[in-house]
Amino acid sequence: MQKQHLSTPLRHAAALAGLALLLAACGGSDGDSSVAVTPPAPPPAPAPAPPPVADTGRGSVVAPPEQAAKLSAADFTASLQGSAQGGAVLQVAGTPKCGVDTRYLEYRTIGAKNEATNATAAVMVPTGTDAACSGKRPVLLYAHGTTADRSYNLAKWTDSTQAAAGEGLLVAATFAAQGFIVVAPNYAGYDKSTLPYHPYLNGDQQGKDMVDALTAARKTFATIGASDAGTLFVSGYSQGGYVAMAAHRELQATGQAVTASAPLSAPSAISLLTDYTFQGWPALGATLFVPLLSTSWQQQFGNVYATPADVYEAAYATGIDTLLPSLSPNTLFSSGKLPQLALFPAGASPGPVDPSLSIFYGANNLVRQSYLTQAAGDIQANPCPGNALPPTLVSLGTATPLGCTPSTGFRKAAVANDLRNWTPTRPVLMCGGANDPTVNFVSTRATLGYFLAKGVPSAALTMVDLEESAASDAYAPARAGFAQAKASLAANTVGTPSEKAQAVTLAYHGSLVPPFCLATARGFFQGVLAAGS
Repeated sequence: MQKQHLSTPLRHAAALAGLALLLAACGGSDGDSSVAVTPPAPPPAPAPAPPPVADTGRGSVVAPPEQAAKLSAADFTASLQGSAQGGAVLQVAGTPKCGVDTRYLEYRTIGAKNEATNATAAVMVPTGTDAACSGKRPVLLYAHGTTADRSYNLAKWTDSTQAAAGEGLLVAATFAAQGFIVVAPNYAGYDKSTLPYHPYLNGDQQGKDMVDALTAARKTFATIGASDAGTLFVSGYSQGGYVAMAAHRELQATGQAVTASAPLSAPSAISLLTDYTFQGWPALGATLFVPLLSTSWQQQFGNVYATPADVYEAAYATGIDTLLPSLSPNTLFSSGKLPQLALFPAGASPGPVDPSLSIFYGANNLVRQSYLTQAAGDIQANPCPGNALPPTLVSLGTATPLGCTPSTGFRKAAVANDLRNWTPTRPVLMCGGANDPTVNFVSTRATLGYFLAKGVPSAALTMVDLEESAASDAYAPARAGFAQAKASLAANTVGTPSEKAQAVTLAYHGSLVPPFCLATARGFFQGVLAAGS
């Protein structure tokens, strides 16, 4: 989760998410004992039917999905035209062909220890008279990006005050308003989920969570006007890119048909990214990512630390294992519960590999020098072949990138959750930007290289780097639009050239890349449909 090119400086950063039992009673009548001739006994009453069994397992529906919002295509278009953000979305996603009926679904799933829990999801159903909006429609299973806000709920995407409004709006405009039925889980540990933590980048649990949401949603389709065409696409952005790939893996492993997937800006090679962090390449956002990971993987394996103080400075250690998800990042930073940028102490060893990364080293840091020393020493003693630095030397063509045996619990968990351990049998598109300061694009390159080395046909794999502006293919318009969006942001930022570049860096992962990668995914899926794959 960090930059790919050392030559591209990372600027100084500012604030950057009943059972109802039916009991049948049997009755009989007594014969008259005074009658000489006893009539034939009536046939025995049939045995009572067993009471219905509650569907309380994985993928069951807790309650009928309630309507959260409903917009006609015209209303949606007018809403988008009414704001600068909406206008930008409209320009990339296109004019809505369909209205969107959004339902709020609660379903049952599991946590990291296979414990039963609940979670919620948004189900977006296209409506309207356009041919793209009625009849049997393709289904998109969508996974959202990292957020610190426990209240995150994609079903509330029409409410601009909600944390999920931006991503939800983009998904609704790009997919639901163009004729896709969208199932978008909020994940266990968010919204109404009773799980007290979130299994962040736990590939096994997050893949199952996605499948459980899809299973539950399909049980409600007949009652909410959704007609499944039998084509299933899977996508997501950032954390959601990882989760989408984990869901594709889970669906494939359990014999469920996937038409194609598009993991976008995905930290799929998570052990590579965490190794980079401990070697001097921290990500923009690492002070959120590291606690999310340590809490998740401690729940999964129990060996990341003996106590949080093994990893974190005393100012943060107490309560950090229950801190996330909870509040917005800005609130966490302003309240002093987490530092905004200082992951490691000033003068730490190993230090930043480039001076531009020194912003991640400083006073009031999060991770202790003693733990950094331990992790860096583990990397040196037990290197993973596919995680070598610098990224230009990463062996993308290796079929065994994780032939390593780390000694620290954190690195063991990262290897266990790295998604370079399966091979897709259906088409996959991966999209991102090479200068991403939050999720290093080398993760995408390394995952692609692993798939190729394992024998996945190159025709089944598509990689789109939005920075390759000279490339001429079906995705050239997305690259051109991305370049224009960066240039426009810089031009409209008041300040020095350095401040303009800083604005682009800060917006790169969270704002600039998503609309173009999502539009790219939609085009890819439509191409797969047109080809009849």
